[in-house]
Amino acid sequence: MENKVMMQYFEWNLPNDGDLWNKLKADAAHLQEIGITAVWIPPAYKADEQQDEGYATYDFFDLGEFEQNNTTRTKYGTKEELKQMIDELHKHKISVYLDAVMNHKAEGDYTERFKVQEVDPRDRNVEIGEELEIQAWTGYLFKGRGDKYSDFKWHWYHFSGVSFDDAQKKCGIFRILGENKYWSEGVDDENGNYDFLLCNDLDLDHPEVINELNNWGVWVSNELNLDGMRLDAIKHMEEKFIRQFLEKVRTERGENFYSVGEYWSDDLETLDNYLKAVNHSTDLFDVPLHYNLYRASRKGKHYDLRKIFHNTLISLHPDRAVTFVDNHDSQAGSSLDSEIEDWFKPSVYALILLMEKGYPCIFYGDYYGVKEEKSIHRPIIDVLLDIRKKYAYGEQKNYFDDSSIIGFVRMGDELHTGSGLVFLMSNGVDGKKTMNVGIEHKGQIWYDITGNVNKTVTIDEDGNGDFLIEGSNFSVWVKS
Repeated sequence: MENKVMMQYFEWNLPNDGDLWNKLKADAAHLQEIGITAVWIPPAYKADEQQDEGYATYDFFDLGEFEQNNTTRTKYGTKEELKQMIDELHKHKISVYLDAVMNHKAEGDYTERFKVQEVDPRDRNVEIGEELEIQAWTGYLFKGRGDKYSDFKWHWYHFSGVSFDDAQKKCGIFRILGENKYWSEGVDDENGNYDFLLCNDLDLDHPEVINELNNWGVWVSNELNLDGMRLDAIKHMEEKFIRQFLEKVRTERGENFYSVGEYWSDDLETLDNYLKAVNHSTDLFDVPLHYNLYRASRKGKHYDLRKIFHNTLISLHPDRAVTFVDNHDSQAGSSLDSEIEDWFKPSVYALILLMEKGYPCIFYGDYYGVKEEKSIHRPIIDVLLDIRKKYAYGEQKNYFDDSSIIGFVRMGDELHTGSGLVFLMSNGVDGKKTMNVGIEHKGQIWYDITGNVNKTVTIDEDGNGDFLIEGSNFSVWVKS
């Protein structure tokens, strides 16, 4: 079985030079060589301005093809460069997942007037004041594209809420009023009802909106020959919309069309309920595991490593868990800033890359760097990817029996000659752990392939070895 690895190929601070698609195309052979099997690319369609990362969505159907919002290309390049990049990745057997931002749209082409009810940002079910009429940028004409690919034009009634009254120059959360208008029910209950996130919030109960997004999903998947999508902000989106959207796209693209959703919650019960609501039709990022790793990095030797997988998605639904260390939302300075500390990152990348369960995702910032400064972690991630390709196979036996030192054995399999490994990590103390690798390995000499421990271990007649670990580090042992 292939040891799949996803890479998130962007971070918040990339330069606005239109060169990302070209850079990724040129990097395809290298990515295949190190063992990357899929890349998650940023939103590839026109935003409200060229420098935007793509999450302030303007036109889903403009992939860097039309002169709109004072630019033809997006921050990352042109449509032609995008398609050439995807073709090159496919030549190197790398799947491509597009970041799909379907929760909201940013500033439109012209203002419209309509009635709203302002609500409390801390509880969107609590009304503030009386109903009022406002003016907001909810009209979309797409003059540069016209009716090519889609003749749909957006108006105020296609949204459930907006964040700005242009007439009064006032920010707030304004719930749009009208027939069958209210916040969606199938969303997270944080802040009373978390349907509204930002900008102009799409009404995912509106039949015209549902139809247009379904059409776009099928179109963009075919147009770019996509292998899957990363679904942005799904805690704010109607559950039944996501379920039927994936059904529509998979009817066209096949049941293997991949999906991973960003439901940013560290509550396992919430994630479990969401998976049930969408019939397990998508993977989810293991946000609870990320926060466990974050807390462990902050607490150091005072964190009980035996609890590293407690209340995580990987423990309950390993077949639906995308494991990650950091991403663009958690990196320093971002809205959900919870970046794992540097001393701990090598150990936790080893954890998610070498364990049996989960679909690991490497963050661009951790591999290539942030703000064009080279990452200190790339050399060890390269080592770990090589270990994953060669040795990380077979059943996993856990040794989570100590608060400061944990580890596991991968027993190897017959398809990968010489496979199997021992992994150990420490939160601050030196030590050793007796671990069994199987009697078939008796008499063998094992060594730490990372070079973190410069000693060897001889496997005894029962298949046991006393494997060493240095404090605040990790070791990976394979047979010599």
